[in-house]
Amino acid sequence: MPVFYSPVPQNLRGGYAGGSVFTNNRTADSSDYFRDQDHRAVNELVSYLPLQMLLYFNMFFFPCWWTSAVLMLHLKFSYLAGYYQALLVTGVVLLTIFEVVRLHLGYVGNLTEKVPEVAGFWLLSLLFQLPILLFFLTDEEIIILPLERAVHSVYLLFLLAQLVTSFLALRDMTHKLTMQFHLRQFGEMETLRPAAGSPVYGPAHSRSVLPMPPANNNVHLG
Repeated sequence: MPVFYSPVPQNLRGGYAGGSVFTNNRTADSSDYFRDQDHRAVNELVSYLPLQMLLYFNMFFFPCWWTSAVLMLHLKFSYLAGYYQALLVTGVVLLTIFEVVRLHLGYVGNLTEKVPEVAGFWLLSLLFQLPILLFFLTDEEIIILPLERAVHSVYLLFLLAQLVTSFLALRDMTHKLTMQFHLRQFGEMETLRPAAGSPVYGPAHSRSVLPMPPANNNVHLG
């Protein structure tokens, strides 16, 4: 009996046309595309340039602020009540210590994209530096001098801008860490996935859309 060679691929003749053509050529390609997009987004640097610029200028401004604050405190120290003298000295000392730690955490955290350091920088700015600075600017009983008001106002602008930019940097860094976690989990699931020929996935099908060669080379057409 003559055997005719069919140009239709075996996987299409076996009823696997939908899975072979549409699923593999579209769904897989689109998933690979989005996976590549995720990998590209994960590898991008999220160090926040405005925050780094503010920290850089803050490093040069803080010695000027400290010199002015200490000089003005020395001039008006004898005119203040005893508890205000203690409060101002304590405030300047604490603000100086926190500022050194804060700038270090901000530089390291932003450049190396470390969330704990940037979070510590943001908390120190909000919970310690901002209240002390507002006390220096708002309490008239401490005899606020014009130079003090000027340098404290500039320092407050630096601080508010750093609070906003560090919050945005934290948002971008946590988003990147979340994507890295999901991609890592996806890679682990890929390594644990059973082979294509396992009973769970059924028999392996050929993915080729080229014509299949004859099963037996000795079969003649006559």
